[in-house]
Amino acid sequence: MKTRGALIWEPGTRSGWSVEDIEIDPPKEHEALIKLAASGICHSDDHIDTGDIPLPWAPLLGGHEGAGVVEEVGPGVTYVKPGDHVVMSFLPSCGRCAMCVKGKGSLCELAAGVLSGVAPDGTHRVHARGKGVGCMSYLGTFSPYVCAPLDAVVKVPEDMPLDKAALIGCGVPTGWGSAVYAAEIQLGDTVVVVGTGGVGMNAVQGARLKGARNIVAVDPVSFKREKAMEFGATHAASDWAEAREIVDALTNGQGAERVILTVGVVEGDMLEEAQQLVTRGGVLVLTGVSPALQREVKLDIFTVVLSGKRIQGSLYGTTNARTDIPLLADLYLRGELKLDELITRTYSLDDINQAFRDMHDGKNVRGVIVYD
Repeated sequence: MKTRGALIWEPGTRSGWSVEDIEIDPPKEHEALIKLAASGICHSDDHIDTGDIPLPWAPLLGGHEGAGVVEEVGPGVTYVKPGDHVVMSFLPSCGRCAMCVKGKGSLCELAAGVLSGVAPDGTHRVHARGKGVGCMSYLGTFSPYVCAPLDAVVKVPEDMPLDKAALIGCGVPTGWGSAVYAAEIQLGDTVVVVGTGGVGMNAVQGARLKGARNIVAVDPVSFKREKAMEFGATHAASDWAEAREIVDALTNGQGAERVILTVGVVEGDMLEEAQQLVTRGGVLVLTGVSPALQREVKLDIFTVVLSGKRIQGSLYGTTNARTDIPLLADLYLRGELKLDELITRTYSLDDINQAFRDMHDGKNVRGVIVYD
């Protein structure tokens, strides 16, 4: 199939995305070809352009947050059929490896290869300029069509709007799960969410659904602070100092039970600022991505140890895509999860570089590419 896609030819150079002709092979065994309705603009793809996530290969077809309709299936495929509505999980889950059988699908062995530059069988499904193209997270949703491994495909109800469903492939479960699963929020907790973009806003939603008493949203962008209040935050702060004042007032100086770090790029000095907000025995959840080569971290380890605090990493919100994507779709359809409100602006594929500029400028909670 000939179509178009947004590629990066020089990762780490901030050269931006090149929208051009590509070819996609038909699906093989254990694969499906999906016609996309929409793809989210996520900071993870930008990390490839900036070099925060270094890639030793190119080109890359970006995009990993999408939903659409199955167009064709490979030989022997029975899980989905043409016409099914599906969301693509940015981390596949095989259901068979040690982590999957323990219920930790976000840590599936298959997911370790999502930045390998090839499909799970070691070959390419996408080609451009006579070269094989690696796909972000085995997907490449910055194209109207995706040839996806079934381990990354999850069916959703047909009454689920697909432009909204796209968001539950990455940003929504990552933020929501960081609150619901990784932070283990308890009824009545005080929770701080640092960074309220497309991930953090859903951590706010998760905290609300778990019954947090106080939810403090921290973001330097006033627009995002205002939106966070609509999503369930009870208080908002523009910086660390203001957040500490609010938390101290709410907890009589004891600190928050849970602090969730969901900024676009986690720098090493942020951990100390964040842990100062955490009460004794509390949890600091690290969800945002740091530059891959960063090794320097500012942290008062003495206080962390003596106060019994826990620092918890969270990949994909510690969710299980097979069960949590349908759950999130159901919550939306029941009116308990806000998705429409997450989408600040929509773009055509040709406007993808503008979409990323708007993301950097803090103009969007989530930008979304919409296909015909």
